[in-house]
Amino acid sequence: MSSMFADTIIVNATVHTLDPAQPSCDTIVIAGGRVAATGDATLLKDHRGSGTSIVDAHGYTVTPGLIDAHIHPVEGIEATVGIDFGGVSTFDGFLAALRAETDRVLAHEPGGWVRGWNLDYAVFEGRAIKAELIEDAVRGLPTFLWLFDLHTALASRAALKAAGITRPRKFPDSSAIVVTEEGLPTGELREATACNLVAAAAPALTRPQAVRRARDIMMNLSKSGITAGSIMDGDIASLDFLDEIDSTDIGLPIRLVAALGHKPGLDAHVVRDYLAAKDRHGRRWRGGLIKMFLDGVIDTGTGWMYEADTSGEGLHSFWPDTNEFAATVRDYSDAGFQIATHAIGDKAIGVAIDAYIAAGVPSARNAPHRIEHLECLANQDLAKLAGAGITASMQPLHMQWRSADGSDSWARRLGPNRASLAWRVQDVLKSGAPLALGSDWPVAQYDVRVGMAWAQLRRTPGQPDSHVFEPAQRLSATETLKGFTLWAAKAQGDHDAGSIRPGYRADLTMWAEDPLKVTGDQLIDVPIKSTWVDGEATFTGDA
Repeated sequence: MSSMFADTIIVNATVHTLDPAQPSCDTIVIAGGRVAATGDATLLKDHRGSGTSIVDAHGYTVTPGLIDAHIHPVEGIEATVGIDFGGVSTFDGFLAALRAETDRVLAHEPGGWVRGWNLDYAVFEGRAIKAELIEDAVRGLPTFLWLFDLHTALASRAALKAAGITRPRKFPDSSAIVVTEEGLPTGELREATACNLVAAAAPALTRPQAVRRARDIMMNLSKSGITAGSIMDGDIASLDFLDEIDSTDIGLPIRLVAALGHKPGLDAHVVRDYLAAKDRHGRRWRGGLIKMFLDGVIDTGTGWMYEADTSGEGLHSFWPDTNEFAATVRDYSDAGFQIATHAIGDKAIGVAIDAYIAAGVPSARNAPHRIEHLECLANQDLAKLAGAGITASMQPLHMQWRSADGSDSWARRLGPNRASLAWRVQDVLKSGAPLALGSDWPVAQYDVRVGMAWAQLRRTPGQPDSHVFEPAQRLSATETLKGFTLWAAKAQGDHDAGSIRPGYRADLTMWAEDPLKVTGDQLIDVPIKSTWVDGEATFTGDA
């Protein structure tokens, strides 16, 4: 790609290319949306034409564009309606925030619902999660609140009534409507199939509202330096939605791989539609990925473990017939799809590994099948993961809900021995297994700077005296950057992204300071100066 006139040349930059052949440079030549050359200012002689734009980086640092390996920007459109309970840590504070939101709804949305998200299990301070706790605060209004992990929800009595929920139901997966001894719903809902019954009863956004929220969410991702990501939820309608946005003049500001979700009991007609949609794509999005679940979360006893948790739970799979799960993995793999499986508990991880090995790990795109989360990885499965080349897609910033004394619901359920096997990112790397890092937004902050800080520090960024969880699992600054760039790109099967080298996509992130030279505590405050996708600046400014 030498001796061509460039569309853009970035000069006077500190560039971390993640290309072993040329790890650093100060000049990047961009033509046709791709990197044409890297080196120094002498490249201007061969590549500068009359129409070339010269961008002076003023010494700022440029890295490959940041990639979030696990994110939910489409699901998040509806899931993040209402009050964000992030930062609310006490039961009294929770009720106060709920009363304030109720006042707002009564004043501005007569007949509306009280909605909220990002609610910490610890807020309940040992109380059972049930509607009677909030009825006075919401004054009888229909109320639907997501806990932070989007695996548990709390519904008021009016919301349960609106959804027609009066008794327990049998689901094709491990979802549950929690009931009293008399069989009456308490208001707690576990896992998506149950939660979505009430979510669907709440007033939906109009199409224009949904499009505006989607654009806002994706622009916020771009402002934080993100150039690409893997969407870990979806159906045919969500692909249509992405197509609608991407086909406009504005288009998508980031590049996306969009999964189709397959859960137990999925209708055969839907499966046929999924198979037919394998190669669907737009200008900045594509499909070809199937998302499956093998368990829920540790906090509610729905994470699938080899041995019961301290409450005697955790012994059941989200997929009641794991032979059917394995057969479904094989069918999609044979059809050329990449598979991503949610597996948090150790047995869920082990079963996913075995199913992938039986199916043949690489997909048709030469993208290895992947496991999402791996919060508690058993020793016996670590070598199998590496030997099969299965990608571990992990989110170290999810440790933010842990307590130093192990009193949080996650650690309490596991007990100290298994809790010490948490988010084993360094062990995964040392084993030779591929690693990719992400946020799982809206479960956790989408800001990659926060995710990078947690991966490096394994404690609360900005609080040097806070507890460090499993310090031996900390990643270096370079490993962390690779986890959000080069390794995340490989996890998606994108072998021309994640590095700044000739022929690769010109997806770039420009930082006000060098992310490899600041501490994790400082990193969270380093401004993003610009974000580039296909050689175009999708964001310029300070974030």
